[in-house]
Amino acid sequence: MVDVGTLDYIWLGILAVFQGPEAFSFLGVSISITVMMVAFGLVLGIVVGATPGLGGVIAMAISLPILISVFGFTSDALLPVMGFLIGVMKGSTVGGAVPAILFNTPGTPDAFMTTLDGYPMAQSGKARKALKISHFSSVSGDTFSDIVLIVCAPFLAILVESYLDLPEKTALLILSLSFIAAVVGGSAAKGLLSCGLGLLAVYIGTGDDFYPRLSFGSSALSDGIPITAAVIGVLVIGAIFSELENLWNQTRRKGAIEVAKDTGDQRLHWADIRRILPYIGRSALIGTTIGALPGVGSTLAATIGYATGKRFHAKNKKPEDPEFGQGAPEGIAATEAANSSVSGANLIPVLSLGIPGNTAAVFLILAAESIGGFNPGPAVFKFSTDLNPELVIAFGLFTTMILANLLNWTIGGFLMRFLGALVRIPKQYLLPVVLLLTLASLYVQETSMSAIWFAFAFGILGYFMMRFAISPLPFVIGFVLGGRIEETARQAFSATGGDPLFLLKSPLAAAFILCAVGVLFISLRKPKADKK
Repeated sequence: MVDVGTLDYIWLGILAVFQGPEAFSFLGVSISITVMMVAFGLVLGIVVGATPGLGGVIAMAISLPILISVFGFTSDALLPVMGFLIGVMKGSTVGGAVPAILFNTPGTPDAFMTTLDGYPMAQSGKARKALKISHFSSVSGDTFSDIVLIVCAPFLAILVESYLDLPEKTALLILSLSFIAAVVGGSAAKGLLSCGLGLLAVYIGTGDDFYPRLSFGSSALSDGIPITAAVIGVLVIGAIFSELENLWNQTRRKGAIEVAKDTGDQRLHWADIRRILPYIGRSALIGTTIGALPGVGSTLAATIGYATGKRFHAKNKKPEDPEFGQGAPEGIAATEAANSSVSGANLIPVLSLGIPGNTAAVFLILAAESIGGFNPGPAVFKFSTDLNPELVIAFGLFTTMILANLLNWTIGGFLMRFLGALVRIPKQYLLPVVLLLTLASLYVQETSMSAIWFAFAFGILGYFMMRFAISPLPFVIGFVLGGRIEETARQAFSATGGDPLFLLKSPLAAAFILCAVGVLFISLRKPKADKK
């Protein structure tokens, strides 16, 4: 048997992408299905990102069950399906700036800060230039964070696997959940409530007991709640309900879309690039750092990136340059570089720890769990001399990310300018279609009406969470991680001979638990401090 080294794994990952099952042949060159799916995902991501009311999460939710039904549950399906989702994730981030700049309507929450300078530029006839600045900044930040991901994820995973045993891993998962609950949504109490509901839901009908836990004698609950139904319900159907309510309210207030005509120079010159590069660099660092922390989303990164850029701009701008908020190209660059650099970095905790950092990462984990053959976590990066198939898949995913970035650099800018017209599709027609597609795709995967009812029930829950400004992300991450926490804790409890204090016997595990308590304590005290 031939020993497999690090370079061999990298090469095998690249080959798995480019020499996988053939989609078609062009001029005698075989094009693999994975390459095709990455390209399709990127185009779809830009389309949905450019369409207010949709977004990458909805596209992933609808696509995942359909893709799994098409590609099946074999390991050969992993790269095409996950490559498609990665393409959607990257494309939607870029596309979200289109309606933000052209119509003052962010296609995704991340793009809200882009409206502050993008829309004034569009109103002054610089719409195409603003889109080019947005595209250049977004793809630059995304590329930077992907490089950090590829370099850091394997080392972090090796450190975790070398130094963390079962008690430490359990404590780390608890710390991650505490951190997510504390920082997502701006209120620790609401985050804890959301996370607690997710844990409560995932423990229904599961566990090692001889009876279905928390099922109250219901046969529908005795088998547990399908993870896809819960996630799609809270994230997607809840958002559709909320958006339909917003539309109903808007019908009482007349609104019209104003489109300014382009005037003046619309090209992006080297002088423009030199002008925005310092802002891109700062925001890329901010976004990558924030993205590497589980649960801290791109919206926060965009806000901090914009605020940092604004301070830098105030000190260094020329007298004739516009201020931030009045059509400054640097404002677009600071925002787009920050929110895009989160996407790659968010996969660092996913691949190295198995902890989803945002909603897009949740769907990647869902794909891996549904298909099988790849379990994100420290074990993936075992550089064994015997072939580790999961490590090949990991380097295959890195390859799809680089491929998506190359496509984004070459065709992404053209597509995002071309698809600006999608914003004109009335949401009252679009949202029912999205709801129907979501439910149909869910039924295709689960083949059970109970999954549809579960999705509706969790959709109502998601709607009320949004009404009361409770982020659904801690719920989703609690639901995804709940089973793993219980399994790891049970194993650690058994391995320590049934010691109930196993989380406090190891110094590292005790430190993680102490940090978890500290994070929650500080977050819960913060509002009182502010009031003073």
